[in-house]
Amino acid sequence: MSVESSVRAVTTYRLMEMKQRGEKIAMLTSYDYSMARIVDAAGVDVILVGDSAANVMAGYETTVPITLDMMIYHARSVVRAVRRALVVVDLPFGTYQGNSKVALDSAVRIMKETEADAVKIEGGEEILESVHRILSAGIPVMGHLGLTPQSIHKFGTYAVRARDEAEAAKLVRDAHLLSEAGCFGIVLEKIPAQLAARVTAEVPVPTIGIGAGGACDGQVLVIHDMLGINKGFSPRFLRRYADLHEVMTDAVTRYVSDVKACDFPNTEEQY
Repeated sequence: MSVESSVRAVTTYRLMEMKQRGEKIAMLTSYDYSMARIVDAAGVDVILVGDSAANVMAGYETTVPITLDMMIYHARSVVRAVRRALVVVDLPFGTYQGNSKVALDSAVRIMKETEADAVKIEGGEEILESVHRILSAGIPVMGHLGLTPQSIHKFGTYAVRARDEAEAAKLVRDAHLLSEAGCFGIVLEKIPAQLAARVTAEVPVPTIGIGAGGACDGQVLVIHDMLGINKGFSPRFLRRYADLHEVMTDAVTRYVSDVKACDFPNTEEQY
């Protein structure tokens, strides 16, 4: 019996139960139907349709250029494949900052047009009005603190965040604000492990770490990174579970060779 058929669907409430009983939450990104089917059937609890699609699917240097329409396209493809995992969709840059009405409109579009389960937004106190407005419509929200890639032009670096006391204190305060507002979980990206452990202990909602140590309630990675498809990204926190870049390159190279040599298709591979 597969994981898909033997385990009940993951909900925001179930994630809270998992935190309370100390069961770790496994989260991965997906951006298309075929990959999402594999990820879901393998038992991943949460699938993030991340704005990292800007990097790994569209080839942009940052996540900033990806549009709401592009995110909706990717999310639709993923949702069609999923039977068990909770599907969370990133609100892209420019669709929620500074205008809570625009934030609500963006979140409603995602929920109506993709049938996903929740949205994720980056930031703390500065985007709290948008969080409240989205939640007021009954749309689940996941927060994101620490390194916030949509703000890369503000910070100018992907270095570890919240190393100094003032930034760490703000992050803890923001985590409490997001939790108290009603966010069902918070991603903590690239912050000191000790700080992530403190936040995880203090807030009642699940924390999902990426480069934030093992004390978080769960972990997330970009699937192209952990499968070794993307070879140009090697941060300390990344563990590669496969080298699909090599496997795929070898397969394509052999295919080209067989076609050139008139070895493919052979007599058994034609009608």
